[in-house]
Amino acid sequence: DAGGRPRRHLLLHLPLGAAPHSAREAFRQTPLEEMIIGVTGTNGSGKGEVARYLVKEKGFTHFSSREIITEEINRRGLPVNRDTMNEVANDMRATIGATYPQEQLYERAATHGGDAVIESVREVPGAEYLRAHGAFLLGVDAEQQQRYERVIKRASSTDHVDFETFAAQELKEMENPDPAKQNVGRVMQIVDVTLRNDTTFEAFHQEIDAALETFKRKGS
Repeated sequence: DAGGRPRRHLLLHLPLGAAPHSAREAFRQTPLEEMIIGVTGTNGSGKGEVARYLVKEKGFTHFSSREIITEEINRRGLPVNRDTMNEVANDMRATIGATYPQEQLYERAATHGGDAVIESVREVPGAEYLRAHGAFLLGVDAEQQQRYERVIKRASSTDHVDFETFAAQELKEMENPDPAKQNVGRVMQIVDVTLRNDTTFEAFHQEIDAALETFKRKGS
């Protein structure tokens, strides 16, 4: 694009480890029509709905950081809740690398091929890694009380909290100077497009469609 930032790259369609790291990097410098979108946003804002819509209506493949982190939580024999999700994710980034798990998710998307949505991007190094490899960044937000009500309704293993706990957890996740920890607030500041999910599914889907058109123009 006009700023010289790479937007589309040839994705390596080989199993991980099938080629030297330098060879994989060389492949990524060639443009291709495929699109990778990294989704970030506040808790309960609609990140999952973005992924669901892109998969069902647009043919994207979904790759989830939650799955990778949950696998590790189960391996450690810990309960799956929001606190352990954050603690284990932070520990993995501190010990494996600040771009984990986004680097791993990108590699999975590259191996799979086709358009992909990565959910969710919560740390600055991971967001910058995706952007450097040609991905677009999409942010989602909504009013806090409305998001809390959605979280209670979905009732996942990490969502059994009162509003005060919900707000305290969110504040902790929104800003942190440690690159190995979540900094959703800063990631939201560097996205390509921010969506508001305050009204209806129909209106939200129209916003997603408009974002896709913006990405296509930027990537052309």
